[in-house]
Amino acid sequence: MIRVAALLAALAFPAAPLGGCADSDGGEGGEPRLTVSAAQSLQDAFEDYGPRFDGATARFTFAGSDQLAAQIRQGVRPDVYAAASTELPRRLFREGLVEEPVEFAHNRLVIAVPADSAIDGVADLGREGTDLAVGAATVPVGAYTLELLGRLTAIRRRAILANVRSKEPDVSGVVGKLTQGAADAGLLYATDVEGVGGRLRTIELPERLRPEVAYAAAVVEGAKEPEAARAFIDGLLSGPGRAALQRAGFVSPR
Repeated sequence: MIRVAALLAALAFPAAPLGGCADSDGGEGGEPRLTVSAAQSLQDAFEDYGPRFDGATARFTFAGSDQLAAQIRQGVRPDVYAAASTELPRRLFREGLVEEPVEFAHNRLVIAVPADSAIDGVADLGREGTDLAVGAATVPVGAYTLELLGRLTAIRRRAILANVRSKEPDVSGVVGKLTQGAADAGLLYATDVEGVGGRLRTIELPERLRPEVAYAAAVVEGAKEPEAARAFIDGLLSGPGRAALQRAGFVSPR
């Protein structure tokens, strides 16, 4: 059994500077303006959903789920918080900062490599000379990577960790390292690989190693548009939000 603290130290990454959410004083045509803080991996799906959402003009802030949670703790008040995790929204709920979270989508953790790479499995990640990009331990994609590493033998785990060259604050950082040629492989969500137009290739993880990647959303306490926020989350479960998620490659919760 490995120590969780040791894995966290292995993927530790300093918190990125916090950004602000969009102003929510009014939207187009006099509609309410709904502000949504969402995980970076949701960008394609939510930007597809936003124009199809009736009753409010949706404005988005995308970043690492942990960064957005930190903003809420520091007093930023978007209307909706959507994370690539169920645990982060639950923590905010226990702290009285959001309403009860709703699980709305699942994804898959995969190995991502350039389209012409010879890498074809987990074993290759530990080979000498392989440069890896992963998520920082504090961001969900990094936490899911820790789950994967925890299911490997100690020898294979050490070899993979020795090859980690970059610990990114969100999935877009991992994508950037791969598409710019700064890494040979990375751990990403399947939807992130689909979103880069064939420049990356997906290698599926064996089922026994695969963590469950679940997304949850919640209305933020003190939101300016709580009713529109609830309607936005409802739309992720059925209707245009669900359809946008499916087009982006997400699947419904089991």
